[in-house]
Amino acid sequence: MDRFGISQVFSMHNWPGMAVGEFAICDGAISSALDEFDIVVKGKGGHAAKPHLTTDPIVIAAQIVIGIQTLVSRKTDSQESLVISVTKLSAGTAYNVIPEFVEISGTIRTLKSSLRDFAENHIRSCAEGIASAFDAEIVFKHRRLEPLMFNYTEGTNFAIRAARGLVGHDAVDSNAKPSMGSEDFAYMLEARPGAYIRLGNGSTAYVHDPAYDFNDEALPYGIGYWVNLVETILSP
Repeated sequence: MDRFGISQVFSMHNWPGMAVGEFAICDGAISSALDEFDIVVKGKGGHAAKPHLTTDPIVIAAQIVIGIQTLVSRKTDSQESLVISVTKLSAGTAYNVIPEFVEISGTIRTLKSSLRDFAENHIRSCAEGIASAFDAEIVFKHRRLEPLMFNYTEGTNFAIRAARGLVGHDAVDSNAKPSMGSEDFAYMLEARPGAYIRLGNGSTAYVHDPAYDFNDEALPYGIGYWVNLVETILSP
């Protein structure tokens, strides 16, 4: 960006479920930050017929998974956005053996930096507390990935003017709800002001779905938006 003197950045995302020829955008936070976590529950394995001689990490992991969900339902303001999803569980290789370890992995999505810190700290303390109550231990790892994606006011206004100049006032939602998905374009908006806008793809399968199909009818609207945006920004 420094080398080529880039002063503003803009992006567009294809959006299934929104009609072709429609756009959506909002000022401020529009896409969540993304973190990932791993928890290894370390118990004591043994024969499944004698669980009293083990420290069963599967039972402990199940309690941790439930405990983590209460951070959203009971520790966070219901009007604030926090999503914690456990997406991977790995344990055991045999029907008659209680394993020594269980691995839990998942994702955290937030729209506020304070909630990002909260989630990391409380997932760790929740897992440690539950494991300790069952005489087990945990190893906790947390990775911060994409930051919160934040549209700047001036860039958002440019984008709204460009889109409405193409499709009219009513076809542009200027107060769209933020998405709990994450975008690596957030890194570019950390470096330079600008805005991200959504472009309708019609009633197709959602992005990342195996059945997703880009709607070619959206192409003229995407092209027209970029032309209008350049003219809007560069006009005296």
